[in-house]
Amino acid sequence: MEKEKIDLKYFKDKLLKEEARIVAELKSVGRVNPDNPNDWEPVPGELESNVSDPNDFADEIEQFEQNSAILKELETELVEIKAALKRIDDGTYGICEKTGKQIPLKRLEAYPAARSCAKICE
Repeated sequence: MEKEKIDLKYFKDKLLKEEARIVAELKSVGRVNPDNPNDWEPVPGELESNVSDPNDFADEIEQFEQNSAILKELETELVEIKAALKRIDDGTYGICEKTGKQIPLKRLEAYPAARSCAKICE
């Protein structure tokens, strides 16, 4: 298979845009942990000053749990994007971590943070 030319600037820009989108989404469901700036923690939805109604309290707990699930997924995506950006800087972007072969451009286009040449390698 002939090696395809990877436009690193294009993929870096694409990854940076995705990183910004994910950080914006993270801010909508969480906040940066003040004790660990690389960690996000979920926040509840809009808090009412007087939550005496058990149904309102239950709604807030449910919102917090939903935010926790969303936050976990987004954090995972953010870690993958940051790792891909590091691979660009290291000169290893687009190389399958399992086989050492080039990741097809179609795969990188579909998932710019790809670490392997095929889903079965992951």
